[in-house]
Amino acid sequence: MTKDEYIEMLRQDSERSPYFYKSYWFRVLNPFLIDREIWRFQKLLRKCEYLYSKEGGFVLKIRKYYFSWKFKKLSIKLGFTIPCGCFGAGLKILHRGTIVVNANAKIGKNCTLNAGVNIGTKAGEEGQCPQLGNNIFIGPGAKLFGKIYIADGCAIGANAVVTKSFLEPNMIIAGVPAKVIGKVKRDLS
Repeated sequence: MTKDEYIEMLRQDSERSPYFYKSYWFRVLNPFLIDREIWRFQKLLRKCEYLYSKEGGFVLKIRKYYFSWKFKKLSIKLGFTIPCGCFGAGLKILHRGTIVVNANAKIGKNCTLNAGVNIGTKAGEEGQCPQLGNNIFIGPGAKLFGKIYIADGCAIGANAVVTKSFLEPNMIIAGVPAKVIGKVKRDLS
């Protein structure tokens, strides 16, 4: 990842983040901004992705260690288990709370995550993780398991359990087990 790609990812994340405020004084003086740590988490996620894509000497190793330590500490505080390199640009995390993503999962651009989301493998299928397209919305408590693919523009409902692929774009997926219940009427980005 080049520095320009890193800066562009941060810019796209900031445009979608509800916790990024352009006004410094609004951030400092507003006593109701309790979740600005989510934006700090996203900045550290992108910083670690950038640093670990580079080769270098001793100083770079110290920087990698320092930012990894800060990232891990904030991850534990917020309840996030989100590894580097899984999400495309434009990630939007709406709430703090448990979010677990397997390191082998691949999620496209402009993904929106809620609390309680789990994206991982099925038991006994190590390394076979979901692949999600662009502009995906994942509702609170949704679980996505196994080697599945979700097409662009899909919305996954609250507490849905998705264990099979949905290849048609712009569908609403919900239920246990998940099935298509409708079509998305607007752009989710």
